[in-house]
Formats: sequence, structure tokens, C-alpha cells
Amino acid sequence: MRKGILTLGAAAAALSLGLTACGGDNGGSSASGSGAPSASGASIGKIGVILPDSKSSARWETADRKFLKAAFDAAGVQSDIQNAQGDKTAFQTIADQMITNGAKVLVIVNLDSGTGKAVLDKAASQGVATIDYDRLTLGGSASYYVSFDNEKVGQLQGEGLVKCLTDNKAQKPIVAELNGSPTDNNATLFKNGYDSVLKPKYDSGEYVKGPDDSVPDWDNAQAGTIFEQQLTQQPKIAGVLAANDGLGNAAIAVLKKEKLNGKVPVTGQDATVQGLQNILVGDQCMTVYKAIKKEADAASQLAIALAKGEKPSAPATVKDPESGRDVPSVLLDPQAIYFDNVKDVVNDGYVTKEELCTGEFAAKCTEAGIS
Repeated sequence: MRKGILTLGAAAAALSLGLTACGGDNGGSSASGSGAPSASGASIGKIGVILPDSKSSARWETADRKFLKAAFDAAGVQSDIQNAQGDKTAFQTIADQMITNGAKVLVIVNLDSGTGKAVLDKAASQGVATIDYDRLTLGGSASYYVSFDNEKVGQLQGEGLVKCLTDNKAQKPIVAELNGSPTDNNATLFKNGYDSVLKPKYDSGEYVKGPDDSVPDWDNAQAGTIFEQQLTQQPKIAGVLAANDGLGNAAIAVLKKEKLNGKVPVTGQDATVQGLQNILVGDQCMTVYKAIKKEADAASQLAIALAKGEKPSAPATVKDPESGRDVPSVLLDPQAIYFDNVKDVVNDGYVTKEELCTGEFAAKCTEAGIS
């Protein structure tokens, strides 16, 4: 499905689009930059970004918005960054408004492939270039796709759960799976990744396959209800493959009620403050860190080049399984995070010590070498 997976540094080097820093933060909530010509004299068009929501993961507002805006501001590019808050109708309305208001490039994180495709197709009909950010729109027409190697993310989760069950000396553990939204292609890729690790364990009889459910819209409240049902159905669950930190925390909340937290390993993804704190106190066994700044920088470089009327090359391709199209892509490499390397996320500047090491977590931060 994919070719040429890149490390973070290699991806940045391979793009080499040479942004010119000539702007600053204007203090606006969504629009940024002046839209003025760059230092080279080339006129740069406006760039629109549509984020999906703020409840499936904190990252969209705390990381992606911040890093994208900073990159556009630094290049002196006018941008409009909005969040559809999980509303498909609002998603399409925002896109229409951005196109009407003169966006030359749209960067979208789709809510599902149907809605995303409609937006991408309309943009193409208006001569607006498009980038799929983080999630590939199946059957879509995006000019580029920027994300992480999402099957690798799932593989790291599967390997993480195996490590934690092995550390627990678990014998024939029953494993439950809390998968992401069935409308998100990334959730499918994550599952492909962790099932590639877990299925051989099931097939050999080393592990027992327990309840396996998807969580609509990555909704954490629904995840709690679903996991409660899973635990009722199978009270001896010994490990939980949760597809992100939010779903993982929902499972942990249920485990706490049964006094099973810390005894049943739970995975995650996104290296959120909550997820990292759960790891520090032993309630979550691991998460997957994706350096969002690198992802945002790669997408902004492509978007700025497109806004200038250029046709940048991409270092990889991903085959759209629905259309068969090879989509020019940048795919970044994720990192597994356990107690011993939580400090890597802090050292990278993604999470600060001040927000992570509060109250009861301060001593655990010291133990984990966070200074």
C-alpha cells in the first residue's frame, strides 16, 4: 500500500521546499499572516485548514492548530484554520466558505471518506489544490497525503501489549480490542498493524481473542460503555488493545471501578498528557508518539508551495485501496513510549514538564528521569 516510509528528518529533507520566514503571529484565532507576497516576490494564495473535532483527541487543538498556524505565519501566508467539531454538514459548509473566500489550497482531516471526497471534488472543480492531512480520503482526489506510517503505529501498539503481557507473566491472556472509528481509514490501518502482531498469538493458542469492537467517531464516552459491556461479557480480560489514549483512558476508568487498573495492560496512541500520566502511574502500559510538529511542517511546506503555484514532489506514494490511485505522500515514523522513555516526549517539546508533572505525578516524573 505504501512506498518509501521516511524518518522524520529524512522527510523534511526530502521535501526541501525552502520556506521563506517573513511573517509573525498576528494574534488572530483562525486567520494568520498577511497574504502579502513572499520575500522572493511570488504572490502566495490563502490556505484553508479544516480540523475534524476536539473530542476524539486533544492533539487537533493543542498541537496541529498551533504548529500549522506557526508555520504559515513564519512564511507570511494568510491562513484560515477551523474545526468542524465532528459535524459533517459543518465540515462541508466550512470548505464552501473557504473556497468562496479565495482559498487556493485546502488541507483537510476528513470526518469520513464520503464527506471528504465531496469536499475534495468540489475544490478540484474550482481549481483549488488539496492535501489530505493525517487521514487518507478513500476514493478522493487530494493532490498529496501527509501522515504517519499508520500500520507501523498499530504494529507498535501490538508489540507494546505483548511486551506488557510478557512482563506480567500472563498465561493465555484474553485480549480485548477497542478499535477506532469504522469511518476513519487510519483506524483500519492501525488495526491491520496490531492484528499482524496479535493474530499469530491467537492462532497459536498463546493468547485468547476476546471482544473486538469499533468505537463510532472515536467517541470516548461510547468507548467506556462498549468496554463495560466487553468486561461484562468476558470478566477475565487480561489486556486491552485501545487504539488511542482517549479510548484507553475510557477503558482504564472502567477498570478502576473493578480495581483492575494497573493489573490489566492498556495501550494508547497520541502521547497526550492524560495518556502519559496514565503511563507514569502504571495504569497504561504504553502509547505511540507521533511528532505532530513534523507532520504539520511537512503539510505546510507542501501547502505553501501549492499556494505559490508550484508542483512539489513528494518522497513516497500511498495506493488508495478504493480508487487504486497512487497518492504522492509524506509518511513519518512513529515511536513507542513506555515509562522509561516518557521523557523523550517532554524533551521533544510536545508536552511540557509543567503540564505533565502536576500533583501526584511529580514524584513519578522524577522517577522517570524528567527534569
